[in-house]
Amino acid sequence: MTTRRSFLTTGALAAGATALAAPAVRAQGAPIKWRMQTYAGATLGEHVAKPAIEAFNKIANGQMEIELFFADQLVPTAELFRAMQNGTIDAVQSDDDSMASPTEVTVFGGYFPLALRYSLDVPTLFNHYGLDEIWKAEYAKVGVQHISAGSWDPCNFATKQPINSLADLQGKRVFTFPTAGRFLAQFGVVPVTLPWEDIEVALQTGELDGVAWSGITEDYTVGWAAATGNFLTNNISGAWIGHFFANQKRWDEVPDHLKELMRVCFDQSHYYRQHWYWSGEAKLRVTGDKMKLTTIPSEEWATVEAAAQKFWDEIAAESETKAKVVAIIKEYNDVMSKAGPPYRYS
Repeated sequence: MTTRRSFLTTGALAAGATALAAPAVRAQGAPIKWRMQTYAGATLGEHVAKPAIEAFNKIANGQMEIELFFADQLVPTAELFRAMQNGTIDAVQSDDDSMASPTEVTVFGGYFPLALRYSLDVPTLFNHYGLDEIWKAEYAKVGVQHISAGSWDPCNFATKQPINSLADLQGKRVFTFPTAGRFLAQFGVVPVTLPWEDIEVALQTGELDGVAWSGITEDYTVGWAAATGNFLTNNISGAWIGHFFANQKRWDEVPDHLKELMRVCFDQSHYYRQHWYWSGEAKLRVTGDKMKLTTIPSEEWATVEAAAQKFWDEIAAESETKAKVVAIIKEYNDVMSKAGPPYRYS
């Protein structure tokens, strides 16, 4: 995987180093203060993080305040987990994969290839098929509180050149998630990791050929639609799995009523994304004027679907916990398939 680190040019890491070194001390009677960093840049963060934090701070009524930071402002996204684990930041909004979580469930964060069809699959799996318990147990082992999981958008290719067949993916330099990149490499994709805020410029300069990081809603929201111009309707996952996490010690220090308020606000955030993305994914395909839609024929795309099943089995062979998660995903998809429309149409 090609990598590049340019966050040092922003000066954020140098400016924040001293502040990160020592967590704030709470004086008696003073409000609890947390710092949370999201994976999202400022434009996207306006939707996926900021409303929940603002609501929490307002309802907490001076008892607690969460200060929100966007992608790479305090630490690089790939270092989010370690910074939270050691207490230099208090909480994180991210998928497991992007923040380099050292857990058995990390590979499933973000986009696990072709495991999910719709955004509702995520809360169903976590709340009714046991994934929430597995995630909480895994993070408890490493001193982190898993607060909640939710779904984001699907994962489609947005590219500068149109993609009409799998052959068109050969050699394309694509910004994507670690696990998605690992899977897509077999089709000739060259996965590239960059700071989130650098993506638009990298597309404009030709450093990137495209992104496989989001659906069409984000492409338009953050400026990638104009920088690419082509949108492949075949997706490699119907929904992103993301989470809210906290340093376990910091979490334990919070009174129960504020913990519950945090859960409620974060659940509202998950709900907001359900309808924001669902609306945008359809509307922008129909009314958007910056991206041409293309589709790989279903008989050819079946090759990717078959490869995903093989990939699941390879992941399951790596550990007992991974095997358990894959078994749940298989069980769930089998139920959805047998249930038929509207749960699955094919």
